[in-house]
Amino acid sequence: MRSRLPGTACLLRTIGLCILLSNTAAYFGLTGREPLVLLPGPFSNEAPTGKAHLKQCEQMSLTRRQKRMCRREPGLAETLRESVRLGQLECRYQFRNERWNCTLDGRGSLLKRAFKETAFLLAVSSAALTHALAKACSSGRMERCTCDDSPGIQHREAWQWGVCGDNLKYSTKFLKKFLGQKRVSKDLRAQVDAHNINVGIRAVKSGLKTTCKCHGVSGSCAVRTCWKQLSPFHDTGRLLKYRYDNSIRVLSVTNAATGETELAGPRRQGQNPRNTDLVYLEDSPSFCRPSRYSPGTGGRSCTKDTSCQSLCCGRGYNTAMHLTSLSCHCQVRWCCHVECQTCVREEEVYTCKNA
Repeated sequence: MRSRLPGTACLLRTIGLCILLSNTAAYFGLTGREPLVLLPGPFSNEAPTGKAHLKQCEQMSLTRRQKRMCRREPGLAETLRESVRLGQLECRYQFRNERWNCTLDGRGSLLKRAFKETAFLLAVSSAALTHALAKACSSGRMERCTCDDSPGIQHREAWQWGVCGDNLKYSTKFLKKFLGQKRVSKDLRAQVDAHNINVGIRAVKSGLKTTCKCHGVSGSCAVRTCWKQLSPFHDTGRLLKYRYDNSIRVLSVTNAATGETELAGPRRQGQNPRNTDLVYLEDSPSFCRPSRYSPGTGGRSCTKDTSCQSLCCGRGYNTAMHLTSLSCHCQVRWCCHVECQTCVREEEVYTCKNA
């Protein structure tokens, strides 16, 4: 009998699928039980005005409770879309030189398996949601939250000085309420998914730093204002990629003292997962050839001295000559004008063979 996953994991798995789809349009589907809904792109940096956000909320595959929350918060719909964009770009960047490069090409079966790639998708999706919500608060795109509530910072003064802190405390609290997190069941897959979701949230929290700004005559530090600021999301993505490279295959064991099931690493390694480790249940396929999990690596571009051998899976690569245009022989004219010539350069391009 198929076990039911918690709503949180189901939602974020579908966001993971959104990340894998084309960046020419935005996709979103939150329940994991309905077809993905096409939303028009591109993304906007401004919250929708009037009743535009109501239409966006209705377009998304949300539960009734989530739609009510979305309608009450005009900036939420666009923030959810922004989180998809963040996760999508970062996943593709981090896996640009890997056999699996964060694309499914219509192969959603990967999300049904407990590979370490699935673990990364859940983590980067939850991290992107957390990051986008905190940034939306500090930028004023969410009406029901504002700057972080660090001691000594008055919101009005913070806006005046341009030091509105990222409200991570509100974003994590709101995220749990919006996702409707419940107690994790005894199902092993559900525990693994919940663990990886929390790894993503912790990765964002680890990048929260205190930044200070001095105010005074001639740059003196007579008055100092400090605020909380998140690291760029690229830093979070790099950390999660490191967690992926060092992820741990786990199994379920029963705690003799409490009687509860827990995640444990292989006995031969004597290593149990920490709350910052990504975990998985089954080994990944090679992703070398087309399958229901991957389009394969045939036709992928590679670098001759570094990635071709691994990326092409021993099939070899094709070499072609391409002409590229670039600016050259640039000279600075009076004040601020730069004049350049256009040069054409011949480059070797390498692509993996299909067979």
